[in-house]
Amino acid sequence: MACLAVFAITAMIERADVAGQGRGRGGGPPMTAVQAAPVDLTGTWVSIVTEDWRWRMVTPPVGDTASVPVSGAGRKAAASWDLAADTAAGNQCKAFGVGGLTRQPGRVRISWQDDQTLKLEFDAGTQTRILHFGDAQPPSQPTLQGFSRASWEGPGVGARARGDGRQDPRVTGGGLLSREVPGGGGGGLRGGPPPRQQAEMSLGGDMQVVTTHFNEGYLRANGVPYSDQATITEYIHRLPTHPNGDDWLHIITIVDDPMYLSQPFYTSTSFLREPDDSKFSPRPCSTPAPLPVRER
Repeated sequence: MACLAVFAITAMIERADVAGQGRGRGGGPPMTAVQAAPVDLTGTWVSIVTEDWRWRMVTPPVGDTASVPVSGAGRKAAASWDLAADTAAGNQCKAFGVGGLTRQPGRVRISWQDDQTLKLEFDAGTQTRILHFGDAQPPSQPTLQGFSRASWEGPGVGARARGDGRQDPRVTGGGLLSREVPGGGGGGLRGGPPPRQQAEMSLGGDMQVVTTHFNEGYLRANGVPYSDQATITEYIHRLPTHPNGDDWLHIITIVDDPMYLSQPFYTSTSFLREPDDSKFSPRPCSTPAPLPVRER
């Protein structure tokens, strides 16, 4: 999974970031984030857990840091995690902070709060993330979800920003951008996003989100930590519509933490779009008791 995530990130970064730089027809003022959007991310999306089941659907045993590149300090902190102590201290939401929220099973409802601000409402932990385009400034104090600065990138952004629909010179293959769909699912089978051979997109685009100014939290429900010194970068992409009509959202997350990680931690998470928000059901932060440690 890590290799697929690295490949997808490389493909995304290679495309120039032109978000917020385009101007409307006739050299007018810059387009708003809504106007420049190369894809529509709004709607209600449900997470499809086809990998990392034992770390996402249950609370792993205390000290289980498998596949996370924890440092010595991170391993020590994870081994000393105590759910009862968190509850007593009012820290029930540390597993629902920006570093771990996307990996929580549940639904996210995405809407535009205004022309420059995208709102992501998660029913897991009743959490809300605000993604800022433009010149918004971070708050003076850190918060659970931090301050997220978003930008559009990809060839589709260039076409929208020019306002003329002309082909971006970086787009190849007769006006289609050809690249593989990132990993994180079943290759178009049950519970998986579209197969890779369907990865030709007409002037597609992605959103890059960089988040800072957050409180420390957990990468996993069993207390695997990230610190307030970390930087979290996400790439959000809406995949081409599957032949069966399904729409998929793919989020690649990179956590770079000099305190608790020895190298960046990559995850890829898939969401399926639902017809409406009737199943969206906010619930308070709550972590089930961890599984017992297996004796060797």
